Amino acid sequence: MKSEFILAFNEICESRGLSKDDVFDALKTALVSAYRRDMNVSNLQEVVAEIDARTGEPTIYAEKEVVETIVDNRTEVLLENVRQLLHPASENGDPQLGDLALVDSTTASFGRIAAQTAKQVLLQRVREAEREQLYEDFSGREGELVNGIVQSISGQHITIGLGRTEATLPKSQQVRGERYRAHDKIRVYVLEVRRTSRGPQIFVSRNHRNLLRRLLELEVPEIYNGQVDLKSIAREAGQRSKVAVMALQPGVDPVGACVGMRGVRIQSIVRELNDEKIDVIEWNPDQKTFIAKALSPARVSHVFLDDHPDDGKTAIVVVPDDQLSLAIGREGQNARLAAKLTGWRIDIKSLIESATDSLEHLDHPAVDAAVRKDTKFLDQIQAILDKKAAGRPITSEDYFTLDRLVSAVEGNIITARSSKHEEIRQKRAEARKQVPAIAWELPLDELDLPGRIHNLLLDNEIETVGAVLFTLALGDEVFLNFRGFGDKALETLKEYVAGYELPKPEGEEADIVAADEAEETASVEGEEIVQEAVVETAEPPAEVAAETTKETVDIEKPVEETPTVETSPDEVEEEPAIPAIDDLSQPLVQIKEKPKKAEKPKPTVVIARPARAE
Repeated sequence: MKSEFILAFNEICESRGLSKDDVFDALKTALVSAYRRDMNVSNLQEVVAEIDARTGEPTIYAEKEVVETIVDNRTEVLLENVRQLLHPASENGDPQLGDLALVDSTTASFGRIAAQTAKQVLLQRVREAEREQLYEDFSGREGELVNGIVQSISGQHITIGLGRTEATLPKSQQVRGERYRAHDKIRVYVLEVRRTSRGPQIFVSRNHRNLLRRLLELEVPEIYNGQVDLKSIAREAGQRSKVAVMALQPGVDPVGACVGMRGVRIQSIVRELNDEKIDVIEWNPDQKTFIAKALSPARVSHVFLDDHPDDGKTAIVVVPDDQLSLAIGREGQNARLAAKLTGWRIDIKSLIESATDSLEHLDHPAVDAAVRKDTKFLDQIQAILDKKAAGRPITSEDYFTLDRLVSAVEGNIITARSSKHEEIRQKRAEARKQVPAIAWELPLDELDLPGRIHNLLLDNEIETVGAVLFTLALGDEVFLNFRGFGDKALETLKEYVAGYELPKPEGEEADIVAADEAEETASVEGEEIVQEAVVETAEPPAEVAAETTKETVDIEKPVEETPTVETSPDEVEEEPAIPAIDDLSQPLVQIKEKPKKAEKPKPTVVIARPARAE
């Protein structure tokens, strides 16, 4: 039959959700505190409590001095009794007089005050263990969905009951238009878990876009199993969301899997989000196609991409006039969600507006000359625009004609602009390679520039020596475009840069630089040796010279009779074409050993000042 201690112990573990080890530690700490309070011993004296896991019997061991005669039984123990009372795991198995030993000091009972102290310590330790357990449980659930019950509502937040603890739904994470009432069941997204002295503080959300991601994973087995991937989500909570999905397994329809038969799957998510509209779009690696689908349900005529190195990515979208309001959406919502979903800034234009702009840009160099010379085609375009201005209906053939003009004019202009942007990016990449890596770590103060120039550079976000060198490599016009930065300031900057020496890199970078310098030195010395060998060549005897001349004549035959072998310049220098001289009495070439040169000091990296324009 189980003891009352074991029954109470198991009840605490189950009700509090704690492990047995945590509760045992709390009990041991409580017993030690009760013993110290009851016996009034010092905190410097070591006291250890042990509990039998089967019977629940406690044993308290206290550190005492081994003596022959006891004066204070709280700190002393007799020599003849120490071996019977010694702790089983004691390091000193045979203590002698004057030694300190852990001995059994269990009392029959504690006083009222000591028992109260043990109770308080036990409750405190149990609460701390419970808080730590709750924190460990919920910190691992960040980014997951949890079910809760609305407990209280205030102006700033809503308290959600999660069983053993509570969560806070801040006003910023609530969905505008949703109404919450006490005791309502609610599904929320765990946003953050903080550790506090009063236990874990949990913040949840209802308007986070990952809430929609988790709902789709729960409702769509193909997403959970990895057959369908959620590429991106754009959400305006309570109103509308767009989801881009892609199939990872052949034969799977990603949009159909998310929608479900007769829309069963998507409708359950819509109900959970209080009738929030959800558009499911198939992701496409072709950005033009993806942007056109992201603007659905609007029909798109053309998509032109312009990736500017400074202003970012912009997509110019051309739609028919009757689709313009649908593509933009109510208060720009459809275009805004499409921009979030694709990562491109979207500029929507009507077909008539785009055709009008194309007629004005016919003189652009990127436009094909054949389009400018086709007067019949241009007159037809003008007639269509006049018809539209007069309010008369336009046929589908007229729209097709306008499409041709927009594609031939505006499409070519944007393509040429994109090519220039690509050249700028390549130029910047080459300029960045010319700047040593250590220069990016040096602050602008290293150049010791005049205060005005220093402030002008900081105002234009040039804060390191590497940024100065990089901008100089791009050209003088970059600095001259800065407000207040003139030719004189540019010349002063170049003088300071020319007189500055970069420090040598340390660690692995220094080893790499030293290896490169050693390789360059070796190549230079090899070239000097080859040149000296050529200069010190001795004149051959007459008969040898005649034979050599003869053989040379035989070698120099027409190209069509002798096959050509391509070699690198290094191979030509190392193995020159000289006839075999094994049977000659004297060598043709005499190479003297080059005396060893004194070690040259390692070169210092110096930034050369660019030549001034005359």
